[in-house]
Amino acid sequence: MPYNPNKELKKFYSISEVAAKFNVAESLLRYWEKEFPNIKPKKTEGRGIRKYTAEDIAEIQLVYNLLKVRGMKIGAAKQVLAKNHDGANNTAEVLGYLQSIRQELIEISNELKEL
Repeated sequence: MPYNPNKELKKFYSISEVAAKFNVAESLLRYWEKEFPNIKPKKTEGRGIRKYTAEDIAEIQLVYNLLKVRGMKIGAAKQVLAKNHDGANNTAEVLGYLQSIRQELIEISNELKEL
């Protein structure tokens, strides 16, 4: 599911909300934080509860696209982001757009079948 930061109204998201958006485990998000320095959620004092911003979620979307959608290994994804972060971001945006179009076409097809 592509993430669109322009549609969101909340300023911060919990790790459980972000994990649910991408259908991944919270532990996987914590691991990605260690592997990808661009994912830097803020942490509360004391308990260290993570608070993700829209920018953090956009970075997670990039990593998710490279690892889960395109099937890259972590090392390859790191190289892509280091060499061409903007290109990877543009690719993720286009992919998200295409996925939303596909979903709309499926819905239209289902409606036509009901006629």
